[in-house]
Amino acid sequence: MIPITPNSPKGDFNFSVKLKLFLLSLLFIPLALNAQNVKQLSLQEAVDLGVANSKNLKLSQQKIDEAVAKLAVVKDNALPSATASFMYNHAEIPTNTLKIGEADPIHLPKRADAFVGTAAVQELVYGGGKLRYAQESTKLLKEIALLDADKNKEEVSYAVVNGYFSLYKLLQSKKVVAQNLAAIAKQLKQAQRFYEQGLVTKNDVLRFQLQQANVSLTDLEIENNRKIVNYNLDILLGLAENTDIEIKDADAVLPKLTSFSEYLSAALSTRQELQQFDLQHKAADYNIKSIKANTRPTVGLGANLYYVNPSGNFIPSNQQFVMPITLGATVSWNIASLWTNKNKVAEAKVQQLEIDTQKDIFTDNVKTELNRNYQNYQLAVQKINVLETSIAQATENDRLLESKYQNNIASATDRIDAETLLYQAKINLELAKAEAKLAYYTLLKSTGKISQYN
Repeated sequence: MIPITPNSPKGDFNFSVKLKLFLLSLLFIPLALNAQNVKQLSLQEAVDLGVANSKNLKLSQQKIDEAVAKLAVVKDNALPSATASFMYNHAEIPTNTLKIGEADPIHLPKRADAFVGTAAVQELVYGGGKLRYAQESTKLLKEIALLDADKNKEEVSYAVVNGYFSLYKLLQSKKVVAQNLAAIAKQLKQAQRFYEQGLVTKNDVLRFQLQQANVSLTDLEIENNRKIVNYNLDILLGLAENTDIEIKDADAVLPKLTSFSEYLSAALSTRQELQQFDLQHKAADYNIKSIKANTRPTVGLGANLYYVNPSGNFIPSNQQFVMPITLGATVSWNIASLWTNKNKVAEAKVQQLEIDTQKDIFTDNVKTELNRNYQNYQLAVQKINVLETSIAQATENDRLLESKYQNNIASATDRIDAETLLYQAKINLELAKAEAKLAYYTLLKSTGKISQYN
């Protein structure tokens, strides 16, 4: 045998093959990396992911943090203020002799240095209650920010629910279409066999082929929409963009409704917007009190420390500096506010009335929204009952037409029409089930409790 070395022709051939295989494997690495990930999700898991990864909710939390920081700033305003300063002065005095009238002349030094320092502490003892009103008003703004976060959580939860059931509708429709295509393939095979036996015409075979093409186009459209909805849901849930989402546990029994009054009561007590209007009313009340406080006097206490060192030495000797300390109290009162402030109070009261009117308008909108969603859910459930009956009828009709076609009593057109009606009814039923589930969560959203569902 001839040994194979890297320099031999056969060795070069093997080396070349290995190199090509290695390069091909590199080409397949991106394909493997881009392969679809599959993730099964229940509705609860999807909502939890959406809430955990929502950028809108992160922004809401930042607004809460901002409100907390503002409250801390307002509380700091109640603390004493303190200032301190230290100054050094150097003076050159070219004309240092001063004579006034017949008095003896005053001789000043040609240059002088001085150190002057001050320290002061001021405390507002009484400001008409404005600081307390500011604190209470800022606390209300923090509570409003918290309600904003809850409201945004509801919106994110509903967006996930909407996307989840949109994907569910497409996946269910795709299953029914796949069943339809399998049935058509069976019918086409049978028609071709009948054609070979001379029982049907070529036109009958073409009709089944045309039906197959039309249903295949429907399948392509559904798949395209599925990819779009799936991608959007990936983004919403914070998943990798190549993740294929599979729906699980979506066939739960539809819940039964309680009375409309119970849902209305829940909405009026739970809706975050209505609670925010109440807080805004309280904040407006504190604003009115704060404006009224402008007519009251203010009282402050202060202490001042002075250090005067004209000796020119940074650390003077005894009796070459003075350091007086003063204590004082200040009472001030803007008397003109007694007649200039009343219009500001009137303006603030009108703003508070506007908030109350806005709440009344929004309450009416909640009632109409809730009633609409309540009726829509009832209609969706009724549609399911009707469609289940129509499927039973379409199934029997399809069975009869299939028997007649096999016995050459019915035409291919009749056979295709019966099958089309059956599978369209099945698709309509799956869509109705998904729409009924979405209608239920839409009803929950109008009560402000979609994120609290079981």
